[in-house]
Amino acid sequence: MPKQFSIAQKFTPDARAVLHEGDCLDMLRAIPNEAIQLIVTSPPYNLGKEYEAKLHVDVYVEEQRKVITECFRVLADGGSICWQVGNFVEDGAIIPIDTLLYPIFSGLGLKMRNRIVWHFEHGLHCSRRLSGRYETIIWFTKGDKYVFNVDPIRVPQKYPGKKYFRGPKVGQYSCNPLGKNPGDVWTVPNVKSNHVEKTGHPCQFPVELIERLVLSLTQVNDWVLDPFLGTGTSIIAAIRNGRRGVGAEILRKYIELAKTRINLAANGELPVRPMAKPVFDPKYAGKNLLTAPWLVDDTLPEQSILLEKTTPYRIRK
Repeated sequence: MPKQFSIAQKFTPDARAVLHEGDCLDMLRAIPNEAIQLIVTSPPYNLGKEYEAKLHVDVYVEEQRKVITECFRVLADGGSICWQVGNFVEDGAIIPIDTLLYPIFSGLGLKMRNRIVWHFEHGLHCSRRLSGRYETIIWFTKGDKYVFNVDPIRVPQKYPGKKYFRGPKVGQYSCNPLGKNPGDVWTVPNVKSNHVEKTGHPCQFPVELIERLVLSLTQVNDWVLDPFLGTGTSIIAAIRNGRRGVGAEILRKYIELAKTRINLAANGELPVRPMAKPVFDPKYAGKNLLTAPWLVDDTLPEQSILLEKTTPYRIRK
């Protein structure tokens, strides 16, 4: 059993981790003004999951307004809010949640610095529209003098040996030796069935996604807050990197799961996909299901009807 890590139930300035069981507004009201450096969360998408009641879109936006307004109050000057959202579906049409919430953040005086596209490979397969393979993180700051450290999240250079070919720096390497700015499109595997971090939660954050935000937007010992904590990933990303974390969750089973995961993380025992690990390559991993059956001659007759339409990716022998 891992050594028990101290997890407080109520916010206190000297705590390392706070896990509030109940409504996030109750948690937020107990936090002093401007105490939090980074607020990062993925709110319910109004899809009728077990932890939410499906609401009319106007009611949903108003509920989000209440939470965002309290988040603004507890956010420090120079702090950041990162709201990770996707779409909800109404009568077969998708509605991008970030477009509905942007006026709330902007109306509070927050400034959007990036709209980060989180791209992933796996998800539901659609039959009457293209399958969704991205969500967004809308990043706002409170003020113009905000924390942003790109060095801890740099990614490898595409051409690390590239040199200047003219001018006063001719012959010198032209790229930053620490790596390049990762840009605003992040390819990070989402937490599906074979992911090392998978739990029973249907919409779980990958730790590396939040670690990028924690490392770039906070300093050591800063507070990271997640009003919709789920299985504790935001607190985990915080304590793994010398920060402090606070969050709220309404379902008891996820509270218990979050406690277990936070304890494991504090003891260095939680299985986590490393931030710098390349996206899965099936050929490198030795997988053998790499030849499409329509590229060979022994296709079953009942499947042949599926092959009548040509595509750029299917050429019959």
